[in-house]
Amino acid sequence: MSLSQSQKKAFRSIGHHLDPVVTVSENGLSEGVMNELERALHDHELIKLKLAINDREARAEVARHLCSEANATLIQSIGKIALLYRRNPQAKPKLSNVQRFSEK
Repeated sequence: MSLSQSQKKAFRSIGHHLDPVVTVSENGLSEGVMNELERALHDHELIKLKLAINDREARAEVARHLCSEANATLIQSIGKIALLYRRNPQAKPKLSNVQRFSEK
């Protein structure tokens, strides 16, 4: 999914106030992590991930892999935190971070 710079900027602004909802540890990508990522993206559209991996290149590779597996877009990655977005046309307004924070 291709987003404009203004869309990414708006998502970064929303994402600043979010807490990580999925954590990936040194143990790697388990089925449980992938299921939780799928659920979080479906419900919230815009989520923060904590990548508890010390190696910078490994973190970047895990973030790319997660995005490709979940069909999501990496909005921003700073340190061990990544911000991912995947549009859900049937998102519930009370759960979607994009819809909740865009209305304010």
